[in-house]
Amino acid sequence: MNKIAKFSFLIYLALLSMLGFIATDMYLPAFKAIETSLDASATQVASSLTFFLAGLALGQLLYGPLVQAIGKRLSLVLGLVLFGAASLVIANSDSIAMFNVARFFQALGACSASVIWQAIVIDRYKASEAQQVFSNIMPLVALSPALAPILGAYLLEWQQWHSIFFILGGLSLLLILATLAWVESKESLNSKADEAISQQGSTDTQVQKSVRVSYLAMLASPRYLGNVLIFGACSAAFFSYLTLWPIVMEQHGYEAKAIGLSFIPQTVMFILGGYLSKLFIRRLGAEVTLTWVLLLFGACVAGIALVTLCYPSSTIWPLLSIFSVMAAANGACYPIVVNSALQVFKQASAKAAGLQNFLQISIAFGASSLVALWASSGEKAIGVGIVVSAIGVLIGFQVRGYDKWRAVFGAISPPDPAKIALHQEEDSTK
Repeated sequence: MNKIAKFSFLIYLALLSMLGFIATDMYLPAFKAIETSLDASATQVASSLTFFLAGLALGQLLYGPLVQAIGKRLSLVLGLVLFGAASLVIANSDSIAMFNVARFFQALGACSASVIWQAIVIDRYKASEAQQVFSNIMPLVALSPALAPILGAYLLEWQQWHSIFFILGGLSLLLILATLAWVESKESLNSKADEAISQQGSTDTQVQKSVRVSYLAMLASPRYLGNVLIFGACSAAFFSYLTLWPIVMEQHGYEAKAIGLSFIPQTVMFILGGYLSKLFIRRLGAEVTLTWVLLLFGACVAGIALVTLCYPSSTIWPLLSIFSVMAAANGACYPIVVNSALQVFKQASAKAAGLQNFLQISIAFGASSLVALWASSGEKAIGVGIVVSAIGVLIGFQVRGYDKWRAVFGAISPPDPAKIALHQEEDSTK
């Protein structure tokens, strides 16, 4: 690949990674227009987000097995076709029920992109190169929640809300064409693997065909699960803040425009963190970088606990400032732990990515739902949510260094006095 082709391919991967977030956020400015057009209540229109999130969570587990059966290329094309078709159904909906059901299937289609792009990176690049690709692309995901609503609002100025979903349908067609051009079929990959094995006269793991690995086998790997737990728990801390931050600002007397602008620092810092981690990885390596990033994350947790639980501040600025630094830590952390988790099951990368995304979404959604129950507590609820999430990060960091759970439990079990005494006797007789 020349430089232009490589850059184009990275844009393709970035669009795949952002597809679900674009579909989630692009239509948010059109809520009122949809409500009027479909003669629906605000609650019914808002429930379209719930339908989408349900499909997004469920779909994460579907594409791993599908990829193992029919390959990445065909699985991705089928998912994008489903996404595009559902987008067109939404654009032509004449009832809120039809709208919401189509949103569920749109999310199922979007999952193909969110799962398979990670698998493409793992399969296409060496571990060190994959780390760089993740560091390039994942920070761009943070732009989706900021840019998608702006684009949606711009379209509403010129067209009706239906145009948003026609645009999404057109985007799916563009991605289908790119997939057919750049993603190899399963038959082609199998042929290359057979040829490599024939030439080497061995069954080297780098050239073996995809191995069927169950979800239970993945959960049985502390190295995989530890990285996924860090990913999910850091996301849970992020969503604990995002869920209640608008309410906190309202409690301090801020209006909608100021609330919207307050999300810019976190977005900028998340992107900055992702690109800074790329530089540190080159100089220090991924493991050392992750250690320092999580120490920064821990310092931010301590600072947030201080200004929300111990000595509550009378202004929003301490919490906003510290969380912006935490956003940078998250942006730096995500590419490292995602790559580390998927490298464990490189031979079943799509399935590993699906399970990882499902667990991450579930943990983040659970944290968001729990802090929402104590929304009236404002900053205190955010502080508690982030502190609890940090415990999950700590556990994940401790677990990710082991290959077997027996070793994990052995490391945390108390010493056996009988064994200690026996070793002391043996030493004294020498």
